[in-house]
Amino acid sequence: MCLPVWNNAKKSWVSYGVLLALVQLVTACGAADEQGDGPSQKVGNGQATTNRAAGNVSAPAAGDALVVVFGDSLFAGYQLGRDEGLAPALERNLRALGTPAHVFNAGVSGDTSAAGLMRLGFVLDGLPKKPDLVIIGFGGNDMLRGLSPQATRDNLTAMLEELKRRGIAAMLAGMIAAPNMGDDYAKAFNPIYADLSRRYGAPLYPFILDGVIGDPKLLLADGIHPNPQGVDKMANGLAPLAARALKE
Repeated sequence: MCLPVWNNAKKSWVSYGVLLALVQLVTACGAADEQGDGPSQKVGNGQATTNRAAGNVSAPAAGDALVVVFGDSLFAGYQLGRDEGLAPALERNLRALGTPAHVFNAGVSGDTSAAGLMRLGFVLDGLPKKPDLVIIGFGGNDMLRGLSPQATRDNLTAMLEELKRRGIAAMLAGMIAAPNMGDDYAKAFNPIYADLSRRYGAPLYPFILDGVIGDPKLLLADGIHPNPQGVDKMANGLAPLAARALKE
């Protein structure tokens, strides 16, 4: 992660006073009603069902790329309307950049990286075709729960290995440790995304909440999750990187 992004993000966490709220929010993150066409509930083996039956997910229009946003509540559209989450916002941004794409919402609120790894194959197998790009956004719930950074690294590595095995391009949306997690935790957690980006040649958006966290105009009442304006800012940041990845 580049130092300016880390410094700005750290200031944002502290300035808005979210340190205690981070821990308190963990339980709430898993209680969202999901919107859009992505996974909406867990089933017994840790996989997920979808709002549309597997195999019946709408196919992209001819010539459109298929992009999957695969992550937690920040990707799922926590407490937002069907057209307000990250998937539709990113789709609009990509089209505005001249990159027609259908963006599929594969976010599940409350998911850790371990839960994401368990359902990755199920999500990919249920799509109408092989995705052109999968954007991975896990680690926030791992960090909030104080889970082992090495486990987070291992789970993200396994996801990237699976995508590589299937010949699917990957992109990473990073997270950083909140200051109350302590310096030792941050030193182990924060480098994960940049290290994996280099190892797998995956484009990296260093901090998914960059410019959003700390700005009450861009957040829901919980002070953590983005409102529609915050989602638009996230999508504005992700879209140029995703467009370049699709063209390459």
